[in-house]
Amino acid sequence: MIDASYHDILGVGFGPSNLALAIALDDLGRRRRSPLRAAFIERLQGFSWHQDMLLPGTDMQIAFVKDLVTLRDPTSRFSFLNYLHKKGRLTAFINLKTFNPSRIEFNDYLRWAAEQLDQHVHYGELVERVEPLIVDGRLGMLQVVSRGADGRLRFRRTRHLVAAPGGRPHVPAPFDSVCDRRVLHSSRYLSAAPAALEGVARPRVAVIGGGQSGAEIAVDAGARFLGASVDLIIRNHALRPSDDSAFANEIFDPEAVDVLYGLERELRAEVLAELRHTNYAVVDDKLIAQLHAIIYEEKVRGVTRHRLLRNTELVGMTTREKDVTLRLRDRLTGEIQESRYDAVIFATGYERNGLPSVLESLRSHLLQDYVDRNYRLPLAEADVSVHVQGWSETTHGLSDTLLSVLSVRAGEIVASIEACESALEARTRAVCA
Repeated sequence: MIDASYHDILGVGFGPSNLALAIALDDLGRRRRSPLRAAFIERLQGFSWHQDMLLPGTDMQIAFVKDLVTLRDPTSRFSFLNYLHKKGRLTAFINLKTFNPSRIEFNDYLRWAAEQLDQHVHYGELVERVEPLIVDGRLGMLQVVSRGADGRLRFRRTRHLVAAPGGRPHVPAPFDSVCDRRVLHSSRYLSAAPAALEGVARPRVAVIGGGQSGAEIAVDAGARFLGASVDLIIRNHALRPSDDSAFANEIFDPEAVDVLYGLERELRAEVLAELRHTNYAVVDDKLIAQLHAIIYEEKVRGVTRHRLLRNTELVGMTTREKDVTLRLRDRLTGEIQESRYDAVIFATGYERNGLPSVLESLRSHLLQDYVDRNYRLPLAEADVSVHVQGWSETTHGLSDTLLSVLSVRAGEIVASIEACESALEARTRAVCA
């Protein structure tokens, strides 16, 4: 017989999304006579948020009030302002006259919040599968099987599962099959790039991608690696500035979720396509100006360390002992040239397609493989609930994969779970009556 512990709620993953959920549950527990017992399973050894892109000088692109709690409860002890107060930096931050903290500071805020909930988190465990358990002909329980760093399997059961798996690093085919330490995704930049370039004098670096991450890495690599030459390779003619104007930014408001979710699928897709330039394949104005200034100054000095290879697409790659050779096609002339590099970094974003792999075992119980308005997967004949965070951009809008609606979404999921509990209690009373 399997020795399985029981929790009212189990979270798979403990990034910002489930951290916000843990805080919402903590708030709920202070109001309930009998708090819901929650636990979270995280494959990493400790809390981490885009650790390999915490570059010096990079700022958040959202206001600090879009933190883990403020839009849901401005009085919460988990707010960014309370973090600053506890750290003794509140007045100093005010004197910065900005709504956008550095990425390094915001990561420290997230860690600070996570540390206060450590008792609920099991770090260093990889969830291998979620098993449906049938009770009286209905899906009555879920069993989550995870493997710890010691190799042992652990079994936990729950009625309510919240998956927040995060996106999968995307490298376009056929280059996603290349296995070479010199070819990496931006999600591994700070940890993997130095190892790839170790011992290389005046390294040649290619960065592929015309978005914020690509531009940030192009600037950082030139400063980080002594004597490096950096090519930023983009398909467009120029780096496109992100539209962060007031009216465009309203697409990230919590209220926009209801508007978008209520649209017909085709119309919603049109709206999302129209506003795609607020988040995808765009770069902050200040960063564009910084990169342009770097390239211009190099022209003045008569050196070339940074290049913007525009209207250029990658059509081939060959890894050799001494270098990685890229075949690059000029999209205007059709001309193909070969360039050699010591490292190739794909800043090509993340994928969130289909059902998260950890939930595949539940597919036969699903009425559909996308969530409802409250981020819940519809299940047939079930006394359990399964919610998914950060996987619903096509139905809930561009804010779904970002930090903008974390706090409000967490509150909505908690309310949905409470409604599930109430429905189950009512059903149990009806059966027993």
